[in-house]
Amino acid sequence: MAAQPTATEPQPTVPSLAWTDCQGGFECADAQVPLDYRDPQGRTITLAVVRKKAADQGAKKGTLFLQPGGPGNSGVDFVRNNYADLPASLRDNFDVFGYDVRGVGRSSQVVCWDDPTYTQAVTAAKGAPGPDAYEPAVRQAASFVQGCQDNAGGILPYVGTGYVARDIDLLRQALGEDQLTYYGRSFGSYIGTVYAAMYPERVRALVLDGGYDPDHYAKKPYAYDRPQYLALDGAMGRFLDWCKTDQATCGFGDGDPRAAFEKLKADLDANPVPTANGGQANGYTLVYRLMFNINEGKVIWPSLGQALHKAQQRDNTSFLLRPPSPASYDFLNPNVAVECVDKDYPRDPGLLKRQVTRNAELAPLLGPAMAYGPPTYDHQHATACVQWTGEKPSRYAGSFRAKGSAPILVLGTTGDPDTPYQDAVALSRKLDNGRLLTFRAEGHTAFGRSACATDAVTGYLVDLEVPARGTTCADETQPPSATPKKAPSGTTLGELRNGVNERLDRIGTLR
Repeated sequence: MAAQPTATEPQPTVPSLAWTDCQGGFECADAQVPLDYRDPQGRTITLAVVRKKAADQGAKKGTLFLQPGGPGNSGVDFVRNNYADLPASLRDNFDVFGYDVRGVGRSSQVVCWDDPTYTQAVTAAKGAPGPDAYEPAVRQAASFVQGCQDNAGGILPYVGTGYVARDIDLLRQALGEDQLTYYGRSFGSYIGTVYAAMYPERVRALVLDGGYDPDHYAKKPYAYDRPQYLALDGAMGRFLDWCKTDQATCGFGDGDPRAAFEKLKADLDANPVPTANGGQANGYTLVYRLMFNINEGKVIWPSLGQALHKAQQRDNTSFLLRPPSPASYDFLNPNVAVECVDKDYPRDPGLLKRQVTRNAELAPLLGPAMAYGPPTYDHQHATACVQWTGEKPSRYAGSFRAKGSAPILVLGTTGDPDTPYQDAVALSRKLDNGRLLTFRAEGHTAFGRSACATDAVTGYLVDLEVPARGTTCADETQPPSATPKKAPSGTTLGELRNGVNERLDRIGTLR
């Protein structure tokens, strides 16, 4: 377990950051940090970092760390892609900073399967796998794990979140900050949770948006996985129910969208659609794209209906028939690897089979494709992680109380398909000084999707004003009355969100 360092341990050297212009007003640098914190003066790993300075350096309050979702998203890209849409008060009061965590992007990217191997695996996967899908899934996951050991074995023990938190503390010092000001969304909320647990006295302000239940994630991963299956299928089910009640706007389902969706998955599996680049899209492609696009919330529902209708027509311009790309694999490789290091799955193969098959049964819309598919995203990692080998010195296993920290703001979205709302509730209760803000909405995370939540976050980060207990926001953008001709503000429609969309992680239009 990655424990908090003590004063008697040898201390790592604080990185020296040599900033250079990297266009658009951004500055970039490389930070050298220990590869293994058990040997803080030993081998190092290079982290790519970026910042954009506040215009008035004399008036700024410090540096704001932005941490994207994942694991696997580039923090450098996250800052560059979202800076212009941050509220002006954040851009005015802070230097805005981000970096690629160890094993991600420009910071020694983890590659387990190469692009051709991943392409072959997702092309062969099914949207509606048959009754004999479990054993092949386990064998395929074993192949992925072996690929990790063969291709990235030198870095794998060190990519866990305990070491990421130590990196952040070195970067905080390198930037001259006495305390950390931080916004983390989705997996970035777990990184922030671990930082607070390890360095509670160094917290100035932490926003954990789409919070994880950290004890379930790190210690009881089956208890973490199942709610995510249920949340994802629940969100898909609510979308299909809306389709049934508003057929004119949705345009999919002919009166029974659920039955139409099941038929569509099977039809695409039996007869894949050729894609423009010579590949093919099947039922698995459809599920994979829906898993991420459903994160946009109600505003995207008419566009999802149109895309499903196009898929019925075998129209390969439907963004739901776009197979995963090499840029997606850049995300998925470390997504699996980091979580297999962070999580502690029991090694019991019988328990694995019971859990995986039950998850598929309980989440029939999207669950079977993920449960029996190749190693890709989050709740589907059990088949690989149970077979993971090697030490995990970078894993952090608690406690997660962050005793003595400043107030920490946790955001939870009631209909979140990716980080279930009950996880945010659990996190706010586990933290000694947590405060929960609830966003009553569909979709993933709150900041940038709710003016109410965005204002609360901004006031907290800038002026340390903590929202009142029980604060609830209910200002989600509702579905348009017709399919929009262009992407609604803050959405990408034809692309995936949260980093699987060709390395693009959006937090919405925040101004």
